[in-house]
Amino acid sequence: MSNLSELGEFLRVRRAALQPEDVGLLNYGIRRVPGLRREELAMLAGVSNTYYTRLEQGLSNNASEAVIDSIARALNLNPDERAHLFNLARPGKTKRRTLTKPDKARPGTLRLIGSMFTTPAVVLGRRSEVLAWNPLGHRLVAGHLDFASPDTPSVRPNMTRMLFLDPHTRELYTRWEEEANRAVASLRRLAGMTTDDTELARLVGELTMKSPEFASLWAKHPVENCMSGLKYMHHPEVGDLELNFEVLTQQDESGHRILMYTADPCTPAAEALQLLRSETDVPQAVVCSSADSVTA
Repeated sequence: MSNLSELGEFLRVRRAALQPEDVGLLNYGIRRVPGLRREELAMLAGVSNTYYTRLEQGLSNNASEAVIDSIARALNLNPDERAHLFNLARPGKTKRRTLTKPDKARPGTLRLIGSMFTTPAVVLGRRSEVLAWNPLGHRLVAGHLDFASPDTPSVRPNMTRMLFLDPHTRELYTRWEEEANRAVASLRRLAGMTTDDTELARLVGELTMKSPEFASLWAKHPVENCMSGLKYMHHPEVGDLELNFEVLTQQDESGHRILMYTADPCTPAAEALQLLRSETDVPQAVVCSSADSVTA
């Protein structure tokens, strides 16, 4: 996924989504293609039509910060979309990250989620692959899978892949379209932040081939840094759940995140989580691994 080709596609999609009246321009007659014309966008951004055309064609990789900022304003981009545009337009700022061995959650992270007896928690890798989960997190989002599956890279679950290709996961979300949009927007943001990520390219290629819904959403270039919000679920064991989610991102270059689910107090969702917890065993290995054992 070349940053410059992604830049051109992102600009074209966002330009096509804007109507002249959205940006204070008069609309004369019927347009052959939807959205603003290139020359209109260039005028709004204060750059030449020739230069803007080169950007859309992926022929320029040295746009200044001022130019990128002007184009972002002309396209009415929100903060997440603006950051994505900067990542695509200035690929030289992105470091290449090479993994020499399979990724795994840190021991301290495992201890942390293992101590969360009342909070479902899932540790996600850079591409939304599941690196670990605590017993309640596993029971909530993927009770039909082996609890130990994140330990083996070849069968490690991926939350985005499951959302689009796993029937059990699809049935879990009562607002599946909302969840799908959020997942693709997060993946698009990641794609703009990384270069030469063959695993990410493989995941996008697989989902594009196997899921027309993913392919359609991916082509729209949604971008969002999804850190908190609500998830609406229908769990096969405890019924409907309206849960808050929070994402904690580790402050290193790993890209690891901890996804946690909570229910508002004294709600049916809180009662359902309590019921799910009462039926969930806590494997000792999650609370304390052999490498990090402690003596009482």
